[in-house]
Amino acid sequence: MNYWLMKSEPDDASIDDVLALPKQTIAWYGVRNYQARNFMRDAMQVGDGVLFYHSGCAVPGIAGLAEVASTPYPDETQFDPKSKYFDPKANREEPRWMLVDVRALKKTRLISLAELREQEPLADMRILQRGNRLSITPVSAAEWRHITNKLMKA
Repeated sequence: MNYWLMKSEPDDASIDDVLALPKQTIAWYGVRNYQARNFMRDAMQVGDGVLFYHSGCAVPGIAGLAEVASTPYPDETQFDPKSKYFDPKANREEPRWMLVDVRALKKTRLISLAELREQEPLADMRILQRGNRLSITPVSAAEWRHITNKLMKA
């Protein structure tokens, strides 16, 4: 099993929004970074754990727990000229952009970026590294345990 931190802007899709959807599941569309795309395409498996992270807001941080709910498939927004995620170089025979479905499991207390930075066991966590702007990053099993067993229960 793998673990991931996946960023979403709450104005677009918050943990509350996803919990209100049928099956509490959303297609994780709009990823336009090759490394993040490759994580979804090549490494994510159904059932992998997800830290649902709110970004681009007043207080960014982990807002809930989720899981990968599908195998990767083409992101349809790449083919839609009306979408802000349209990619004129994408084609259906060899799609450039993939996505997975993510199922929200529960909302948690917000664990802010500042609180994450205070945790010595999380010092090497990718989201805390200088210059990291990826919307999807791997989380180690030790980081996952610290966050879910210590921080979420605090």
